[in-house]
Amino acid sequence: MKAHSKEQFEVFMAQLQETNATLSFYSDFRKITTNVSIVEAHLNSLNYLIGKRDIEGAIRTLWEISPKAFSVLEILIAVRREDHKKVLDPKGKVRFLADYFTNPDDVIEYVRGTGLKEILQSGKMKNLVDYVFGVEVGLDSNARKNRSGKIMEQRVEEYFKQHDIPYEREVKSTDLPDLKGLGEDLKRFDFVVRTNNKTYLIEVNFYSGGGSKLNEVARAYSELAPKVNANSGYEFVWITDGTGWHSARNKLEEAFYTIPAIYNLTSIAEFIGKLKNEI
Repeated sequence: MKAHSKEQFEVFMAQLQETNATLSFYSDFRKITTNVSIVEAHLNSLNYLIGKRDIEGAIRTLWEISPKAFSVLEILIAVRREDHKKVLDPKGKVRFLADYFTNPDDVIEYVRGTGLKEILQSGKMKNLVDYVFGVEVGLDSNARKNRSGKIMEQRVEEYFKQHDIPYEREVKSTDLPDLKGLGEDLKRFDFVVRTNNKTYLIEVNFYSGGGSKLNEVARAYSELAPKVNANSGYEFVWITDGTGWHSARNKLEEAFYTIPAIYNLTSIAEFIGKLKNEI
């Protein structure tokens, strides 16, 4: 027997929201400011290079004074050191970008090859701290997909708080020793709510855009839910939303017929009411 009917699925799809983004979604200025502050001292040292016609001589002079300042050069081309990017040098050898910052000759090759030499000489950049702040704003846009999911988690958490529902965050399956049959993979649930009747293991996400990930998520939860629900006293709950699901409608529909407890931001009120009756 299906967990839900075709009619219920059509209602669920009609309720999906186009976005969960607020104005704070677009840029995390607190994180951006922190990232800039970490490299600010080195950037101020590198400001010495701005406007110098003999950029190579200026690099050698600064190297004698502050060689560590050059360790942040990657961020000037919008690359983070922890990304461990590789490039081909003029001889066709594969090198890590960070390898260019170990001596002044390689630094000179780096600024020449990346085009930074002309930019620094031109004086069009007035202050590298301000420039990197802008770079960080751009890089932060790459985090928006993950941020959408975090906003969804925050909204669900707010529902729990508003209705005085006790919950736990990011609970590992290993912290639930009586939960059996999940296999060897470690699973971490976004929320766990324990009532007098059951322990609810909850996954939360939001997709405003399509992509192969949606099919993978729906498939994974379709397999996970029966395993969780086979344990007495446990129930798997999936709270998801976003019009991105229209691009993965068929796979979501399969999951909808497999997972008894699946909600969106409209129908979550039903789940909240159920929890309040059981606490």
